[in-house]
Amino acid sequence: MPPSKRQLDILKNVRFKGFCTTSALAETLQVSMETIRRNVNSLVAEGLLEKAHGGVSLPESLPEPSFARRLIEGKESKQQIAALVAAQIRNGDSLFLDNSSTTAYVAMALSDHNNLFIVTNSASIANILVSRNGNRVFLAGGELREHDAGAFGPEALEFVGRFELDHAILSASAVNSEKGFMVNHLCEAVFSQTLISHSQRSIMVLDHSKFEKMAPIKQCDFSQINQFVCDKVPTKPLVEAIKLAGCDLSAAEEQVDFE
Repeated sequence: MPPSKRQLDILKNVRFKGFCTTSALAETLQVSMETIRRNVNSLVAEGLLEKAHGGVSLPESLPEPSFARRLIEGKESKQQIAALVAAQIRNGDSLFLDNSSTTAYVAMALSDHNNLFIVTNSASIANILVSRNGNRVFLAGGELREHDAGAFGPEALEFVGRFELDHAILSASAVNSEKGFMVNHLCEAVFSQTLISHSQRSIMVLDHSKFEKMAPIKQCDFSQINQFVCDKVPTKPLVEAIKLAGCDLSAAEEQVDFE
């Protein structure tokens, strides 16, 4: 049977936020918890949603957007973020770059830097920076994911754990003022934690489309990130949470005033 109007509203909310608790859905749609549970159970049975960590998310069997498509989406915002990050990197610095479209733009913005020491799990990012201006590029091993050519798993973790670098440049699927940074896959969260623990300074790069969203898996707390670089000034609750954690905030849109 095709989904009812209420079920379509539930799907719309989950697609927009990435992850929703049943209580949040009930509040947003102004219906009872029992109504939400009944409709969610039907959608789960149809394979349109899956239950995860006290709520629902899109099934992992649904393909994520391709890396090429994510490079196109929000291109200008990601280029602004990348320019802010690249301005802080000195020639000869060492850095981790994780596997995301935003960090790919950071790699492009570093094209004029010299003698960088780069470790990444992204075949696409490695290709951008290799054989350029005396750079040394190290690519983590393991099986590459089909949709984004990123390497995860024990081989990649063991490899990146051998390095101690100046910067770790990371991205996330969502950021929430109460939950911190979040991702869609456990392997991404574990990989991020490894990069944070093996770098002197961690930088999170994220565009405004991820603000106050949810994803099923906690990536890291604000206190684990030294600097959050974005394109627009976040919501007031998010700015306050970042400030409370002692994390610096840089937005391309305008100067952020914490006073």
